[in-house]
Amino acid sequence: MATRPPVFSTLTTSFSPSPPPLLRRLQTLTRALASSAPQPMASSPPLKKVLVPIANGTEPMEAVITIDVLRRAGADVAVASVEPGAAQVAASWGVKLAADALLADLAEADFDLISLPGGMPGASTFRDCKILENMVKKHAEKGKLYTAICAAPAVALGAWGLLNGLKATCHPSVMDKLPSEMQAVQSRVQIDGNCVTSRGPGTTMEYSVVLVEQLYGKEKADEVAGPMVMRPQHGAEFSMKELNSTSWNVGENPQILVPIANGTEEMEAIMIIDILRRAKANVVVASLESTLEIVASRNVKMVADVQLDDALKQQYDLILLPGGLGGAQAYAKSDKLIGLIKKQAEANKLYGAICASPAIALEPHGLLKGKKATSYPAMWSKLVDQSECKNRVVVDGNLITSQGPGTSMEFSLAIVEKLFGRERAFELAKAMVFV
Repeated sequence: MATRPPVFSTLTTSFSPSPPPLLRRLQTLTRALASSAPQPMASSPPLKKVLVPIANGTEPMEAVITIDVLRRAGADVAVASVEPGAAQVAASWGVKLAADALLADLAEADFDLISLPGGMPGASTFRDCKILENMVKKHAEKGKLYTAICAAPAVALGAWGLLNGLKATCHPSVMDKLPSEMQAVQSRVQIDGNCVTSRGPGTTMEYSVVLVEQLYGKEKADEVAGPMVMRPQHGAEFSMKELNSTSWNVGENPQILVPIANGTEEMEAIMIIDILRRAKANVVVASLESTLEIVASRNVKMVADVQLDDALKQQYDLILLPGGLGGAQAYAKSDKLIGLIKKQAEANKLYGAICASPAIALEPHGLLKGKKATSYPAMWSKLVDQSECKNRVVVDGNLITSQGPGTSMEFSLAIVEKLFGRERAFELAKAMVFV
């Protein structure tokens, strides 16, 4: 007599269209057991937690670039105000930022990395904050990664004894404040054990990518760096591609409008605002949202000076659009803003855009017609004329465009050069340790 196959073999291979009641119950039981069994989960790297404190006088480029880049890598970055009871801080150069939390509320939290931006008196406030000092010292004692840039290595870490026996760097202006118990170096980014230090605004992007590598490895660092269009050679001189050269001589204190919206790329906006204010331009930051506070593309909270409606009451020598897909789309949908830029272009006055904004905001409204321009590389196909796209910064008469976060400093310095001359632009670049 033929051997009868096992019941479960029958259930998982073939059975008649109308099985008997007992078999139907067995099938139901088998499916229930299978669905309730634990399912294998895809492995993913553990979430890295990062603390970036901010204070009145913090250098906004150093804070925001670090936050932005680490969030691109997937880190959970807590932006904490060191100012007692105040979530909003007045950073350097008139930039206003809003923290995610107060530092006092995070005093017992555990982090994988604590990174101190520079700027004065921000770094001094860090030094004098006992909560922050205790947090960083306990963090360092556990062998965890602690880092600082610009004035913060000398003013805060050095004062706390956390550079003793290490090689470290800082901004050239405060090298003499580094403690004698350590070895001062002039590297753009210096790694020594669990401590990373760097020199200034112009080295912040390199510094931030190094932090990604320290947390996640080189593959992740490369993955993050690529889309940012970073400079192929850090510390090199900056340049622009110029066509149809015209004078941008609009006086010593040009009036410049920088609109921001939810989804604006914060690195690009902050570098433009910060650098142009360093050059003594009068920069008006205008919110397209219903509130002055906007949430940028990597969830950095920026606070504008005015609403767009109030900004429209003035005349501008130059209008500049930061990028970020959400921000660029908001600009493109704003009839008031686009109308203002069209009037600017018709009057042969100055305007510009970076990253997604040339392709998303300017091109569809005819504001690149007859002009050479560039944009974020992934959006070159949206430009009618792509002949100059590969240039990092393109100036065509009264229009300036650029590629992305990694070209923002070059873009801003090119504007300074056109407005005030190469000498002032180069002095700024040196002061920021960009060259």
